[in-house]
Amino acid sequence: MTITDDLQKLLDILPQDLRQVLESHPKRDSLVEVVLDLGRRPEARFPNQAEYLSEKPVTQEQIDDCIQRVGTFGGDNRAGIEQTLHRISAIRNRTGKIIGLTCRVGRAVFGTIGMIRDLVETGKSILMLGRPGVGKTTALREIARVLADDLLKRVVIIDTSNEIAGDGDIAHPAIGRARRMQVAHPNQQHQVMIEAVENHMPEVIVIDEIGTELEALAARTIAERGVQLVGTAHGNQIENLIKNPTLADLVGGIQAVTLGDDEARRRGSQKTVLERKAPPTFEIAVEMLERQRWVIHESVADTVDNLLRGRQPSPQTRTVDDQGKVSITRQLAVVNGRGGHLATGEESFSSGRQSNGWRSSGQMVALPPLPVERVTGRSEFDRLLDESFNYSESIDLSATRQPGPNGEDLPLHVYPYGVSRHQLEQVISVLTLPVVLTKDIDSADAILALRSHVKNHAKLRQMAKARHVPIHMIKSSTIPQITRGLRRLLNIDDPELADDRELQLFLHSGSDDEMDALEEARLAVEQIVIPKGQPVELLPRSPQVRKMQHELVEHYRLKSHSFGEEPNRRLRIYPA
Repeated sequence: MTITDDLQKLLDILPQDLRQVLESHPKRDSLVEVVLDLGRRPEARFPNQAEYLSEKPVTQEQIDDCIQRVGTFGGDNRAGIEQTLHRISAIRNRTGKIIGLTCRVGRAVFGTIGMIRDLVETGKSILMLGRPGVGKTTALREIARVLADDLLKRVVIIDTSNEIAGDGDIAHPAIGRARRMQVAHPNQQHQVMIEAVENHMPEVIVIDEIGTELEALAARTIAERGVQLVGTAHGNQIENLIKNPTLADLVGGIQAVTLGDDEARRRGSQKTVLERKAPPTFEIAVEMLERQRWVIHESVADTVDNLLRGRQPSPQTRTVDDQGKVSITRQLAVVNGRGGHLATGEESFSSGRQSNGWRSSGQMVALPPLPVERVTGRSEFDRLLDESFNYSESIDLSATRQPGPNGEDLPLHVYPYGVSRHQLEQVISVLTLPVVLTKDIDSADAILALRSHVKNHAKLRQMAKARHVPIHMIKSSTIPQITRGLRRLLNIDDPELADDRELQLFLHSGSDDEMDALEEARLAVEQIVIPKGQPVELLPRSPQVRKMQHELVEHYRLKSHSFGEEPNRRLRIYPA
């Protein structure tokens, strides 16, 4: 990447003592902004830290001196330095007097859009989202230059605060051949957008910070005239736009629709649902999570439809390393039950470890015959998957395995989907199972997933079918279910009695009270409930310890129930 920042021109507007400190500062080249607030010490901000430039507080004379060296402050309280990309923003008191300045360093970074250059060249409209300071305007400036200089398109930039092409009448060289239209007042941005299309015959319109309903409407009007749009909006993710009634039109708008009885039953939803009411203004959305990590929604329409139906989208995640190499992964996300925990997996586009076993043969192990009628018109894979929802064991591995199930090399590579990775690692570590967790579905020997998530995620089933990877399902993300699931994958029989290692799985803090409670439950099960078939009541315990006892009882495939009032609430264990 090539960076030009004209930093000296920004330093020249600062008071002399502060300028001298910054000119010799070792982190000068990474300076983000300088903050001058009346009565406070001047502050310099860098990417990961901030430091004071002087022990003397800023005076009104210093602020007034800086104001005289910059351009005129517009209706958005921003000014600039002519033919630079620096931005000076003012803080005013109630009478309108400027009592604070934020002097932001503007840098033209050439090469920032290497991650999405292929998307820019498609001619589709692109919306950039991200928190302040993540580089949206820098990327917008580079996109405008690439479209104008490299792709030879007629590009017009709507530059409301002169942040894209710099202050003054002459545009900054960083935008290349692109033309810039200035906006007299932020309230007039939507009018200038329409004027640009009507008067200057652009092929591409570049807009920064779409923030009002009129601007969103103007953007839709431009898109419907066949002009490519590239813009940024207030929001960090697409979900923010959906929930923002002002900007929802950018992603197609949201409306409530009443379904017929048959359609509601087919969808398994309520009769009144939310749906997208029009095609999105922007066909592609880019969530700029970090400067070197962007999430790409290649079809905004599909993403919005999935979100409105309670399904998580599967966007691309693009990252770039220090050598400029771009890597692309596909992110699979599910919301984990009531906790709202987001569990993600990745489908890498690059080939992973050499597959073997199930993968190398291209075959899955046949399930034993089940007493369920064959439904015509469906694939064998779908039939087996549907049947597996009704059985606790989704995969019955062959009894002969050398050295591992189905002939694959151990350790077994498992792709977790919706299952707590922390609990998986805990079970694998404590029981020393020959299992490795992988984020690459291409190199997985099996998928371990929550039944409820697989049932509602057709894309995962399609991916597993295409790659010949069997899906093994468990009812819930608990220690007993995970332990049982991994043992079945490895064809290890569940032990009739729990050993000391397995008791460690159920401990939280490892206190003596927890150990005593688990040992009490274990002895009750192994010495009374199982051999004598009699129920047993345990001693009163705290809610957290009772939860551990419940999990241990579930491990034995027995049922337990808490009864009584606190602090005497206790467990009763029932025979099978």
